[in-house]
Amino acid sequence: MQQQFDVLVVGGGPAGIAAAVRAAECGARVGIVDDNATLGGQIWRGDSAQASEAVEWRGKLQASGVTPLCGTRVFHQPRPGVLLAEHDEELRVLHYRSLILATGARERFLPFPGWTLPNVMGAGGLQAMVKAGLPIRGKRVVVAGTGPLLLAVAAYLRKNGAEIPMICEQASLNSLARFAVTLLGQPQKIKQALQLKKEVGGVSLATSSWPLAAHGKKAVDSVTISRRGKSATIACDYLACGFHLVPNIELPLLLGCQIRGGYVQVDNLQQTSVRGVFCAGEPTSIGGVESSLVEGQIAGLVAGGRTEEARKLFGARERARRFASLLDQTFRLRAELRKLPSPETLVCRCEDVSYARLQKHVGWRAAKLQTRCGMGPCQGRICGPATQFFFKWNPDSVRPPVFPVRVENLGAFAGQPDPQETAISGGHE
Repeated sequence: MQQQFDVLVVGGGPAGIAAAVRAAECGARVGIVDDNATLGGQIWRGDSAQASEAVEWRGKLQASGVTPLCGTRVFHQPRPGVLLAEHDEELRVLHYRSLILATGARERFLPFPGWTLPNVMGAGGLQAMVKAGLPIRGKRVVVAGTGPLLLAVAAYLRKNGAEIPMICEQASLNSLARFAVTLLGQPQKIKQALQLKKEVGGVSLATSSWPLAAHGKKAVDSVTISRRGKSATIACDYLACGFHLVPNIELPLLLGCQIRGGYVQVDNLQQTSVRGVFCAGEPTSIGGVESSLVEGQIAGLVAGGRTEEARKLFGARERARRFASLLDQTFRLRAELRKLPSPETLVCRCEDVSYARLQKHVGWRAAKLQTRCGMGPCQGRICGPATQFFFKWNPDSVRPPVFPVRVENLGAFAGQPDPQETAISGGHE
């Protein structure tokens, strides 16, 4: 199936929705692609989809005439202006004049002994499964890692009947106190924080704490944590871990966008280093919904030709970026976490590569060639950020397909000439 758009948005979370709406308001023919069955991303899923802000933006999207392409996964760019995507088993060829990347972020996992046991999972992942119907009532869930997501997940799970013995936050109490003081000038943030505090009232919040090992035979049944230098073991049915977020930059990398400090580099108009390609939301900095919405709007307006209108949002974006910087400072991973894995701990669980095997190598490329680390189904999405933290390695390339894809779809354009080159040569080889 061939489809043509003036503006194509990849990613259906808040940033993508805002970008699509604003571009469509400019009169552009807009398509929005997301690999989930419905738009909204992780943040506006399940009960959260009923939040007033989510309802408002979904309403705008529905009224805008944007073409939604749900359950569709972009896996390759054969040439500028064209993306290949897969919907079920069908190949879709998406043509665009301008492209907005709003690919969001994922949880960072830090391997430790027992992290591959059943029922040890990402904090946001467990929340998503509960939203999809996983029964959690009466289950004991230890939530551990770092970042505001921990409190939000704990509150959601508790609301759905889970018992939360403890929330383990690796950041120090002093860091959290400074974070709270900085929020005093942001009433909306304070309101959100107070609401979360109310929802997790009575739950023990342990600062300077993190999991040391998960235990169990068929599934996790307890976790040993480090709490301010002392260890303790807590019984649990689930261990929900999330060490803040990692931006999804695989597609921007494939397209040749410049990356700095792990984030896609953009100018004041949200344009990347690649002509006609914009980026908004978590791939540019981890800043939450507010930052994603304002960056998405700027990208959509500029792509739609209303640059001056976009400039009016620069002030709001600057405030959102200051908050993103504060998040990064507050929840920066401490050096002690580099000692989490034992020699036998699997770092790449797709290819069964242990920490000890990786220690023998000096870089990501060498480790990949010698151990197949990062070459499994997740294509380094889990072990890549982990090795980046443990060893300070950086993945040096991204190659298509960005996601697993049917061979017949991957090969659909193999060997076909670029139409522009054919036109220049007059159609002769």
